[in-house]
Amino acid sequence: MTDVPETDMAAALFSPSTADEPHPTYRRMRATCPVARTDLGGTAFAAVTRYDDLWWALRHPDVFTSAHNTLDLGEQPLIPLEVDPPEHTRYRRLLNPRFVPREIERLEPEVRGRLRLLIDEIGPRGRCDFHEEVATPLPSGVFLALMGLPRSDLPQFLQWRDDTIRPDVEPDDFDGARRVRARTAHAISDYFRLAIARLRRSPDDGLLSSLVEARIDGQPLSEAELLGISHLLLLGGLDTVTASLDCMVHFLATHPEHRQQLIDDPSLIPSAVEELLRWLTPVMVVPRGVAQDVEMGEVQLRTGDGVMLALGAANDDDTEFGEGSVDFHRDPNRHVAFGGGPHLCLGAHLARLELRVALEELHARIPDYRIADGAEVHFSTGIRQADHLPLEFTPV
Repeated sequence: MTDVPETDMAAALFSPSTADEPHPTYRRMRATCPVARTDLGGTAFAAVTRYDDLWWALRHPDVFTSAHNTLDLGEQPLIPLEVDPPEHTRYRRLLNPRFVPREIERLEPEVRGRLRLLIDEIGPRGRCDFHEEVATPLPSGVFLALMGLPRSDLPQFLQWRDDTIRPDVEPDDFDGARRVRARTAHAISDYFRLAIARLRRSPDDGLLSSLVEARIDGQPLSEAELLGISHLLLLGGLDTVTASLDCMVHFLATHPEHRQQLIDDPSLIPSAVEELLRWLTPVMVVPRGVAQDVEMGEVQLRTGDGVMLALGAANDDDTEFGEGSVDFHRDPNRHVAFGGGPHLCLGAHLARLELRVALEELHARIPDYRIADGAEVHFSTGIRQADHLPLEFTPV
């Protein structure tokens, strides 16, 4: 047993080159330093990269805690992400019924209708920025309808999303990024504080209104609890599916042999969604804190240490998935793109629906898309969202 080795490999998880092409970094870390310590912007953490280690960590929140503002994104904890059982269980029991498969399946006609309208817009032109014109408006529209929020507020929501997850500062300006995030968190809280007050006066049938009226153990949610839930739903609803669509369509545009499989056999699309989530892992890492001393991979982690669970590296681990390749027939596929354990992503079923329907509609109507000539596409660090995604295709 040793202390965590010092290395720059963990910092490499957050480099632009890794965001663009993560697999070489993942493999190098697993092979040479599977638990690595670094200091990034004054914040020390250890990165965990092997599948078995990470899977264990996800299932043991008593050891690897999500509490104590591990994300440092809001004015209050993001609920239920930044609370652990048993408190976490109370919130999930409240929220889960709105996100179970039978409820999500009811949204399919709306999701498919939105997709068709978006493709109607881009189809006749023979070109589009898929990120701006499809990957962003699709989940955003679904989120707003689910929450019962006005579409006119979407530009502000998207600005808050970007200021939180990828603030417009120099890559090494960590203090500047913290200031942007703090200012944004305050603005988000102000917005939802007014929305909550309005819904107390005039309830509607949206998810936010139902939360305002909800009870846990007979007690209404406090304003801080409602703000924490709202902030998390905003970030999850507006960012992760957009990033996933960016990653998937970029991959399929640059790997026509895989795209052809989906054109020839659309029944492969559900399993392709799972495999592309595994291979591309848009949410590259999730943070945790060490709640009690633990040995992992012959390395000692101590209470109070920060940890980054490298979901993408685990999803590339050949001990679980074999040599690196994309296989749309993979079964079983125990990927961790949605996390795992009690903190398994609340919106996983909704994300799967949106991704499946998007790939079905896209390949049914615009099967021959490609990256526009001369275009360079780059992805953001942490959550791999494209800076743009210009496509060309035969007009339809």
